[in-house]
Amino acid sequence: MTNQQTAKHLTQTAMVTALIIVLGFFPGIPIGFIPVPVILQNMGIFLAAELLGRKYGTIAVGLFLALVALGLPLLSGGRGGAAVFLGPTGGYLVAWLLTPWLIGTLMHVTHATTAKNWWRELLIVGIGGILFIDCVGGVWLAAQSHMALSAALLSNLAFIPGDLIKAGLAVLVARRVRAAVNFDIAM
Repeated sequence: MTNQQTAKHLTQTAMVTALIIVLGFFPGIPIGFIPVPVILQNMGIFLAAELLGRKYGTIAVGLFLALVALGLPLLSGGRGGAAVFLGPTGGYLVAWLLTPWLIGTLMHVTHATTAKNWWRELLIVGIGGILFIDCVGGVWLAAQSHMALSAALLSNLAFIPGDLIKAGLAVLVARRVRAAVNFDIAM
C-alpha cells in the first residue's frame, strides 16, 4: 500500500468517524420499558462497515468509542465517559466495535458490494449488524440490569422495525457513495 492510499484510507476513516459523531447529535427516543433508547447513531456503524470494510470500519468505530471512553459527550443524548461502558448500553457499545469486522467479513466472503442485488447487502447488515448488536447488547443488559435473559432479548424486538429502516438507508447511502466516490473497501 502506498503512502497515498494510506492517507486516503485514514481520511475516509476520519470522515466516517465524524459521521458517527454527527449522528449522535440526534437525541435518542426512550422506549420506557428498558433503559436503552432508539438512536440513529448505529446507522453510522453500519455505514462504517459498508464504506470502509472490516479493517478501517473497525478502526473508525474504535476511534469513536475511544473518544467516548475519554469522556467526550459524543453518544446520543450527550453521554460519554468510561462509565457508559458499564451501564445498560455497554454491551451495545462493545458490539458496535465488532460489527464492522463482522459485516465487512460477510460482505467480502459473499461479494455483496459487487452484486447487483442490494437485498444481499441488506441481509448481511441485518444479520451481521442488527442481530449481532441486539444479541450482545441484550446479554449485557440482562446481566447489568438483573433482567431475565429472555426478557432482555425479547425487549430488543422493539428496536427491529427502526433498525431495519436504518439498515436499508445505510445500504442505499453506501451504494450511492461507492458509485459516486472511489471508496476503496480495504479488507
